[in-house]
Amino acid sequence: MLIQFSVQNYKTFKEQNTISLVASYDKELSHNKFSTKFDVEVLKSAVIYGANASGKTKFVEALAFMKYFVLNSAIYTQKGDSIPIEPFQLNTESIHEPSRFEIIFSYKEVLYRYGYEVSRSEVVSEWLYYKPNVREVELFFRDRQTFTTHKNYFKQGKILIDKKMVRNNALLISAAAQFNDKISIQVIEWFRNLKVLEGLESRKYQGETMSMINGDAKKTVLKALEAADLGIEDLKLVEMGLEELPESVKNEITTQMNKDREAKFKIFSDVSTVRKVYDKNKKEVSITNLSMESDESAGTQKYFALIGPILEALKNGNTLVIDELDSNLHPILMCNIISLFNSEVTNRNNAQLIFNTHDTSLISSERNLFRRDQIWFVQKDLFGEAKLYSLADFKTDTVRKEDDFEFKYLLGKFGGVPYTINFETTIASLLWGDDEKKK
Repeated sequence: MLIQFSVQNYKTFKEQNTISLVASYDKELSHNKFSTKFDVEVLKSAVIYGANASGKTKFVEALAFMKYFVLNSAIYTQKGDSIPIEPFQLNTESIHEPSRFEIIFSYKEVLYRYGYEVSRSEVVSEWLYYKPNVREVELFFRDRQTFTTHKNYFKQGKILIDKKMVRNNALLISAAAQFNDKISIQVIEWFRNLKVLEGLESRKYQGETMSMINGDAKKTVLKALEAADLGIEDLKLVEMGLEELPESVKNEITTQMNKDREAKFKIFSDVSTVRKVYDKNKKEVSITNLSMESDESAGTQKYFALIGPILEALKNGNTLVIDELDSNLHPILMCNIISLFNSEVTNRNNAQLIFNTHDTSLISSERNLFRRDQIWFVQKDLFGEAKLYSLADFKTDTVRKEDDFEFKYLLGKFGGVPYTINFETTIASLLWGDDEKKK
C-alpha cells in the first residue's frame, strides 16, 4: 500500500510537495480506510482537483518517473547517459539543482521509506530504510558515489559497491535487485505492482485488459463490461502479422524469438466487440463484429482499458493511479469505480485508487464519496510554483463534514480553481474592441 509520496524540484513543483494517505482521526466514512500493523490507518482512495495547468497531471508524472527510474536505471542506462529529469524551469537556482523523490509504502507486512535525488548527469543521493517491526532501520545511504550500508541486512549491495559496479547514473536499489538482493527485490516488486496510467489516450494502457481476454479471465472482463451497461456480448483479439509491424519493432521481436525458439509470440492490433443485430421488428437476427478502436465510443474504449488494471488492483491489493479519470466516462460510472475501492465488499485486499479529475460532482454532499482527508487540491502561485494540499488542512470551523464541498470549491473557498474575473470583458475587447470605444 502507498502511504506517502513526496516530490521536489520536478516540473511544476519547486518546493517539496507531499500526498499522504494516512487517515486523520475523523470518524466519517470509516469504511474508506483500513487498519495496518503500523499504528496508522490508511485511506483507500484520494482525488486531486485543480485548474487547468495547475500541476495535477505533473504530480502523476512525478510518481511515474520515480517508478520508471527505479525499474530501469540499472538495466537500460549506460555509462555517460543523461538522466531524463525535468527540474523546475521558472527559477534561476532550481534549474541547476537536483530533483528529489521519496516514497513510503508497505509491502508484505514491512514498511519501507525509499528516496533519491538526481540531476541530469548523476544520482546525487539515495536512501532506503525499512521497518520490519517497531524500529526503523537504515539499510543504505548514498552521497553520490560514497555509500554506507547496513552490515547485516544489505550484504549484496555492499558487494556491488566494493566491486564498483554501481554507475553514477544508476540507482543502487536497481543494481542490487539485478544481483538478487532480497530486500531490493521486494522494493522492485512493489514498484512493478504500482500502476500509473498517464495521458488521455486509453489505447496506451489497454494492454492489461487485452492480456486478460487472452487468458483465463475473459469471462471476468465480460461480466465487468456487462455491469457497466455497454451492450457488448463478447470480445475477440485481432491478431497482427509480424510483417505488418514497423521495422524496429519487428527486429526486436525477431531477436527475442531467436533467443527463445520455444516461445510463442502473438501481436494483437485491436479488439473486436461482438454485438447483437436486430431486424425492423426489434427481433434479434444475428451478431456482428465491431472494432474497439474504430467503431466503439471513446467512453467504451476508456472503460475497457481501465477495467483490467482496476480488477488487478482490487484482486491483488495494489495501488492504481490514474490521470484524468473523468475523461470520456459518465459520472455515474465514475462513482461506481470509486465505490469499488471504498467498499469493504469489493476491496478486500486493501487496494488503493488515486486520481485527478475536473468532475466536481464527486465531492458533492449528495454523493458522499470522500472524507475530507481524501480530497486534495493543486494550485499554482504567481511564480508558477504548484502547491499540493488537502481539504483536511483547513480548520474545522471553516470546513465542516456536513458542508457541500462541491459548492464551496466552485466558489473558490479552497483554491485550486481558475480565476477568470475579467474573462468576458477580455474576450469582448479582443473581438469588438469594446475598451477602445469607451476611450
